[in-house]
Amino acid sequence: MKNNNRSNNKVNVHNSRLIMAITIALVICAIFVFLFLNRNAVLKYFYPKRYEEIVNKYQTEYNVDANLIYAVIKAESNFNNEAESTQGAIGLMQLMENTAKDVANKNGIELDGENIRECLLNEDTNINIGTKYLQTLIDRYHNIEVALAAYNAGIGTVDGWIEKGIISADGSDIEN
Repeated sequence: MKNNNRSNNKVNVHNSRLIMAITIALVICAIFVFLFLNRNAVLKYFYPKRYEEIVNKYQTEYNVDANLIYAVIKAESNFNNEAESTQGAIGLMQLMENTAKDVANKNGIELDGENIRECLLNEDTNINIGTKYLQTLIDRYHNIEVALAAYNAGIGTVDGWIEKGIISADGSDIEN
């Protein structure tokens, strides 16, 4: 009789483990089905398109893909219009004051010289100057990857990398 109870206990433990594994597998499958059926909502959650009216205005004006603008905003500030880096970059597209002044002056964009920081915290101004700067870099390098490297590291740095052969001018050897 003891052997029979032990045998039943082993079967019960095995069955409960099997039921647990099946339950976990079903929950995981249900999550994947939910995510698949709601992928647009999930994508909007992780990749929001905030400031859509402003982005659309400047993507049209400067002929820069809206998704690229959103990607820069997401990477630079995660859509926090008050973001400031330890290096002094400001706003949604994380612009340095000198870069913003230079882009604004060269392109007739009005920028209050006394309150540049405050201007760059304004969403419209920041996206305007940031998108124009991005367009200028794309025109200069004829390559989005190299333009993005210059947006992040600076034109002088990227030009130096190209000169030294660290990266190629066509961006074919740029990796994550």
